[in-house]
Amino acid sequence: MRIDVLVAEIGSTTTVINAFSDIHTDCPRFLGQGQAPTSVLEGDVNIGLQGAMEDLRIHLGLNQLNYDEMLATSSAAGGLKMTVHGLVYDMTVKAAKEAALGAGAIIHHVTGGKLRKTDINTIKSIKPNLILIAGGVDFGERDTALYNSELIADMDYAAPVVYAGNIANQEEIRELFQHKFIKLYMVDNVYPKIDQLNIEPTRKVIQEAFEEHIIHAPGMGKVRKLVTGPIIPTPGAVMEASRLLKDSIGDLVTFDVGGATTDVHSVTEGSEEINRILISPEPTAKRTVEGDLGVYVNMPNIVERIGKDSLSEKMGCDVEEIMNAHKPIPDSPGLIQFVELLTQEAVLTAASRHVGKLRHLYGPTGKKTMAEGKDLTDVKWIVGTGGALTRLPNRVEILKQISIQNKGDYLLPTTEAKIIIDNDYIMASLGVLSKKYPESALKLLKQSLNIE
Repeated sequence: MRIDVLVAEIGSTTTVINAFSDIHTDCPRFLGQGQAPTSVLEGDVNIGLQGAMEDLRIHLGLNQLNYDEMLATSSAAGGLKMTVHGLVYDMTVKAAKEAALGAGAIIHHVTGGKLRKTDINTIKSIKPNLILIAGGVDFGERDTALYNSELIADMDYAAPVVYAGNIANQEEIRELFQHKFIKLYMVDNVYPKIDQLNIEPTRKVIQEAFEEHIIHAPGMGKVRKLVTGPIIPTPGAVMEASRLLKDSIGDLVTFDVGGATTDVHSVTEGSEEINRILISPEPTAKRTVEGDLGVYVNMPNIVERIGKDSLSEKMGCDVEEIMNAHKPIPDSPGLIQFVELLTQEAVLTAASRHVGKLRHLYGPTGKKTMAEGKDLTDVKWIVGTGGALTRLPNRVEILKQISIQNKGDYLLPTTEAKIIIDNDYIMASLGVLSKKYPESALKLLKQSLNIE
């Protein structure tokens, strides 16, 4: 059996490896998947990777695993940890956050205005993999971004820095970091004019910086030697796949429910009607991550949101017993029902946090309706990926509730949006595969989603 490409997904708890063949033809194939526990705690993620490769070899019935290329995504050791620093929260800070999240980052600290000593101490304690500095429209306010850059350059911390602020500062920023042992990435302003976002250049540079400095997890240096192509953050890979799919089938939103978080990736320009009344701009591709909505690690948070009494009533048993028996992969009807209820709450909550709303303002001339936040009313497809939404029996019904239970002024998808599932659970792998083989990645994605 010929394997063209292996794609490793090195997660926080599990490492998965997917095998693909016929990548260079019109009929690419997904061959199979292997998995093993991620071995960060053992001091070397390569142990988990080798375990996943061995599991794949056994699954495929091969004596030896021979392949031409290996690509990878990673969210091990906390993923891509970033701090973001801008000028005004609703303008440059928001734009910088959107760029970081779209690249697949986990943002641990955000500031607006001039940094304080406590902020510097917080950055040092977080130990981010990357620091993003923004601030000021082009040829506008300069002092804040310069002040923050100087403090960060003198911080005695060697994390790479991305500068995506006022371009009038670029020469001085270069001088500040010139003699420091800090890699500086210079990119176009994420917020060049009032109400204008330019996040794509920053998003791409963040992923490049992540790949270049992929030594944040124990053993990743060895993995880097094995990998012949790009390594990108796993959430960023799901976004890449969502963007690729949108260009082929139309506006969509992807829900990725995991054990620790729920990610939402929407790729849509929104409707013309809402865009006319939108208060501030939103990116075409937007990601939000809900760190309190995981169906395993953060199970107690979702149980608290639903209420134990309500869960016990829905399940017809004492939910405390189910909670004590909970495991990463449910293996009984009771546990499956429990995880489905958790997943539905995670999906609906994450959707309401991701999406915008209509706001009704009343003045001397009467009622005026404005829109704020991301508009999903033009979305044609709702995509489910992640462990829960690719394996639970009622996964389609769970995603249908997004539109059915839409009440009030939320800008959620309509009931006309179609539900599709990443049945092979390979969306993240195909996101990184698309960096080298976009046509094959799209065909494989459509196969997994059962669409033409």
